[in-house]
Amino acid sequence: MDMPLPDAAILARRDRIVARLAALLPADALITDPVETRAYECDALTAYRCQPLAVTLPRTTEEVSAILRACHAEGVKVIPRGAGTSLAGGSLPTADAVVLGVARMNAVIETDYANRFIRVQSGRTNLSVTGAVEAEGFFYAPDPSSQLACAIAGNIGMNSGGAHCLKYGVTTNNLLGVTLVTMAGEVVQLGGPFLDAGGLDLLGVVCGSEGQLGVVTEAWLRILPKPEGARPVLMGFGANEVAGACVADIIKGGLLPVAIEFMDRLCIEATEAFAHAGYPDCEALLIVEVEGSPAEIDDQLARIRAIAERHNPVAYRESRSEEESRRIWLGRKSAFGAMGQMGDYICLDGTIPVSELPHVLRRIGDLSARYGLRVANVFHAGDGNMHPLIIFNANQPGDLDRAEALGADILRLCVEVGGCLTGEHGVGVEKRDLMHVQFSHADMEAQLRVKDVFDPRWLLNPAKVFPLDVTASRRAA
Repeated sequence: MDMPLPDAAILARRDRIVARLAALLPADALITDPVETRAYECDALTAYRCQPLAVTLPRTTEEVSAILRACHAEGVKVIPRGAGTSLAGGSLPTADAVVLGVARMNAVIETDYANRFIRVQSGRTNLSVTGAVEAEGFFYAPDPSSQLACAIAGNIGMNSGGAHCLKYGVTTNNLLGVTLVTMAGEVVQLGGPFLDAGGLDLLGVVCGSEGQLGVVTEAWLRILPKPEGARPVLMGFGANEVAGACVADIIKGGLLPVAIEFMDRLCIEATEAFAHAGYPDCEALLIVEVEGSPAEIDDQLARIRAIAERHNPVAYRESRSEEESRRIWLGRKSAFGAMGQMGDYICLDGTIPVSELPHVLRRIGDLSARYGLRVANVFHAGDGNMHPLIIFNANQPGDLDRAEALGADILRLCVEVGGCLTGEHGVGVEKRDLMHVQFSHADMEAQLRVKDVFDPRWLLNPAKVFPLDVTASRRAA
């Protein structure tokens, strides 16, 4: 049977939009061939896919402004995209939308070591920010696991953290200012190369807003002097709950390591098969890293070991060289890639009070058994940012639905114990229908009104963050 032809009016509108964008951009900055736009049909949440109307790849703030002005005039939706590493569907396109990717906007604009900041275009990758300043003894603190690939734009959009956020905070704690382009094409500066800006904290509103309020094209980032030294220790335990209790006691003891990372048996086995880091045979392990002078490091690790001994560790390995430190971190840094060898997975990031770790880990085990799906736990234990990885088979009918139902129950558990739905991945499409679990109607309405102010026509990153039932009237308007 012949398929019906697309509506002529739709095709004419599409051609008009493409022609308008083509007049504004260099030829290589506009992609319309369906074979090529397929590369942008999803992000790292690959369970959902949709090819966009077109893809734009600007190189300057001025080009971003021109794209947004044109799309605003035509009433066309725009999907901001960094490197596409979102695990929550944060840059999933719609068929009637234009993707605005900032990957080509990767320049260092200014570096000021005296005032400890760097100004970069937002498409620059996280790790390359440190690469630009490390020769002078500085670094950029937020370090997501995807830092080799993820863009500063996405880090700002999701307020990303990383292994070292326990001591140094997440993106919002290291962000000084941004250049933001609104949906109408207006270019504004929020914050700047100074500690704090006057007036309302609009920078704090934008950081973590998931592309709902504008497109960030440049960022002023805080850079820090490298510490005198750092040393990790690896500890193995006989049960997840015991490792969780040890984390809670370390924090309760007044210590502030630079990182406390958790991995359970399933994750340990996967990373060992993949990276051969030499991890011990145990049910759960912790990687705890401290910084400072040699004397400070020795003192902190002695106190940490005393706490760990109360929990009867089955293994304890303290690094004595750079090579040992590299191997201790090797498995943890390889964890997400390693888990991919075990099957398809959904990666969650609910955040909980550290004191609830033993209880939540036990409940996750119960939920895993109830749904008949394996769950691997690897996460930033120091600040309670959980990363349960739910393993399923995308080719098995019903498996994805079961995995999503299990994930929803785990996130409800996080909120139930006093936590929240997301620590650094964002809400995207993955958690939008769970926003009712955490927020009241009044809470949600306050957030919607902020969106109304920045993007009255609701054209930026549609169908994300907010439940569809509460945004229907605004989208219709």
